[in-house]
Amino acid sequence: MTTATTRSAPTTRAWRNAVFVVFTLSGLDIATWLGRVPSVRDSLDASTFTMGLLVLGMSVGSIGGLTFAGHIVARLGARRGVLVASACLALGMVAAGVAVTLGWGFAAIWVCLIAFGFGNGLCDVSMNVAGATAERLGGRTIMPLFHAAFSVGTLAGAGIGSLAERFEVPVAVHFIVVGILTSLAMIVAIRWFGDDRHVEPEATDTSPVALPVSRWAVWRQPSTLLIGVIVLGMALAEGSANDWLPLAMIDGHGLANDGGSAVLAVFLAAMTAGRIAGSPLIDRFGRVPVLRASAVVAVVGLGMLIFVPSVPIAIVGVVLWGARGVARVPDGHVRRRRRSPHRGCQGQRRRDDRLRGVPRRAADHRVRGRARGPPQRAAHRVRVHHRGRPRLRCSA
Repeated sequence: MTTATTRSAPTTRAWRNAVFVVFTLSGLDIATWLGRVPSVRDSLDASTFTMGLLVLGMSVGSIGGLTFAGHIVARLGARRGVLVASACLALGMVAAGVAVTLGWGFAAIWVCLIAFGFGNGLCDVSMNVAGATAERLGGRTIMPLFHAAFSVGTLAGAGIGSLAERFEVPVAVHFIVVGILTSLAMIVAIRWFGDDRHVEPEATDTSPVALPVSRWAVWRQPSTLLIGVIVLGMALAEGSANDWLPLAMIDGHGLANDGGSAVLAVFLAAMTAGRIAGSPLIDRFGRVPVLRASAVVAVVGLGMLIFVPSVPIAIVGVVLWGARGVARVPDGHVRRRRRSPHRGCQGQRRRDDRLRGVPRRAADHRVRGRARGPPQRAAHRVRVHHRGRPRLRCSA
C-alpha cells in the first residue's frame, strides 16, 4: 500500500526566514565580484574607461533581468524566479572567474558579466516580491530588515574579497567556490517560499477591494513614475559605490588593493546598520520623512568623499553615504506594492466601471471578506449595491 505525501504550505515565519537567506546570499554573490574588481583591473591592465565598459556589461544584464523579471515572476512565481536567477548567477560568476584567471580577455569577461547581471536583476525583483508578500502577511514592517540581510551578505562578501586580495587567491578559485555554494543554498532556501501568486487577504483586512489590474496599466499613474525616479536615484547612488568605491579609494586616495576593498566593506557595514535601524524609524516617523532624510545624508557623505582629500574624512563620508540605506530601494518597492489603484473614496468612484461584469456572488464574497474589522476602521469599509451593476462606495 502506497501513500501519497504532499509538502504542506510553509508558515509565514518559514517563508520570512527563507527570504532572509536569499537576500543574504544575493548580497554575498554581488560583493564577491565587487571585492575582486582591483584584481580584475590588474589582470586586464585596464584603464578607467575600459573598467567602465566592463561594468556596463553587468549593467546591461541587470537591466535585462529587471525588464523580464515582471513577466517571469507573474508567470512562474517568485520561487521559480529565484531558481532561474541562481542558475544565471552561478554560471556568470564561475565563467567570469575562469575568464579572468586564464586571461581570456575583455570580451569574454564582458559576456560572462551580462549573464551574471541578468541573474542579479531577476533575483532582485523575485526576492523583493516574496519579501513584500511575507511582510504583508506578517503585519509589520520588515522590508528594511530583508535589505539589511542583503547588506550583511555584501559585507561578508567584501570581507572575504579583501582577504582574497590580501593573500592573492586566484579569482577563478574564489568565484567557483562562492558561486556554486550560494546557488545551491538558494535552491534549498526557496523550498520554504509560499505561492505569492495566489495569496488571499486576511478576513480582518479592511482595505478596499483590489481588482486585477494589468501590469502595464500602473505605468499610467503619475505616482508610479515618481516612485520610479526615487528608486532610480537611490539605486544610482548605491550602484556607484558598489562599482567604483574601491577604485576611487585606490586611485583618488592612494590606498592599496586590499585597502580599497576594506573601505567597500566599511560602506556596506554602514549600510547594514542603517537598514537595521530602518524598520523602527519608518514605523515611528513614516516612510516619506525617513526617505528624505536618507537622501540628505547621502548627499553630505558624497560631498565629503569627493571634495575632501583627507582619507579619514573621506571614510567618514563613506559611512554617511552607506548609512543613507535606512530607506531607499526597498521602501520604493513597498510603497509601489502597497499603493492600490482603488485606494481612497474618489479613486473608487473613478474606477467604479471596472466592477462591471463581476458576478454578484463573487463581488459580495470579496467585499464581505474585507469589510470585517474594528469599529475605528469603519471609514474604510465598503458596500456593494447589486441593483443593476455592482458598485463600490465608501461608508461614512
